[in-house]
Amino acid sequence: MRAVIADHPGAPDVLHPITLPDPEPGPEQVRVAVEVAAITFIDTLIRAGSPVAPPATFPVVLGNGVGGLIDRVGPDVDPAWIGARVVTPTGGTGGYASLALARTADLHRVPESLGIPEATALLADGRTAVGLHHAAGIRPGETVVVTAAAGGVGSLLVQLAKASGAQVIALAGSADKLDHARTLGADTTVNYRDHDWTTRLRAAAPDGVDVVFDGIGADTTTALFALVRPGGRYVQHGAASGSWGTIDPATAAGKDITVIPLSAIGADPDDLFSFTERALDLAAQGSLRPTIGQTFPLHDAAAAHAAIDSRTTTGKTLLLP
Repeated sequence: MRAVIADHPGAPDVLHPITLPDPEPGPEQVRVAVEVAAITFIDTLIRAGSPVAPPATFPVVLGNGVGGLIDRVGPDVDPAWIGARVVTPTGGTGGYASLALARTADLHRVPESLGIPEATALLADGRTAVGLHHAAGIRPGETVVVTAAAGGVGSLLVQLAKASGAQVIALAGSADKLDHARTLGADTTVNYRDHDWTTRLRAAAPDGVDVVFDGIGADTTTALFALVRPGGRYVQHGAASGSWGTIDPATAAGKDITVIPLSAIGADPDDLFSFTERALDLAAQGSLRPTIGQTFPLHDAAAAHAAIDSRTTTGKTLLLP
């Protein structure tokens, strides 16, 4: 099979194409003929050897999400699965390939009205956004800040928050990304690369905000946390800046602010599965739209990572084997 491997951590150019033996599914496994492989921001952190990335053993074939048709099943798996259109995690690695193994327990059938690229774009980002939205408990009329609002998760959070009746303030780093956030329903947009972005944000929410979805971290966390009203929720779900933001628990308790970590939506694997199913259902109904900003051939995975690192991408980046 065709695959892309990283022999050691480093810059995007450590990713290179390789030919590997075709994998064979074992008990409770299927093999997917991959049509689309998802790239997550975590993939780029693992590849770079970032201290905030999950541990990985090199050499590694990155990728934890694929979509395609099942072409082979394990010895104890119902052969009726063969030919099914599915999206699925791959156990953490192995997604940047033309063939991938997955557990039957992880398979999601792609709704007939949804394309495999759209479903793959919703696999990780959809479950994350739906889970974060559920944990935040947004109420009609509340003011919600979404960081990285044109990204894979952020673009979904804008839509989900707006559907809950919130006033949505979208933060992004370019005019094009802010324009995109407005097409998704954002009421106000702020470019966090402007030197006075915090002043603009305070002007947009003079009475403070109720919910923050923070996927950036570092100093951005300090600035945003100061805007949260008593009874608000601060949802920390990423560290795109390279480090997680710090919030003093005593300060949060004193202000009656609930801090919700990313781990709050992953404690129960059944919840993650149901969040993905919910995202796929919403997309099939037309009420949630994934943003597929760019696609790359599988052998150009290094170029895809370089684009993500440069912060020039919008929405989800996909590989096409």
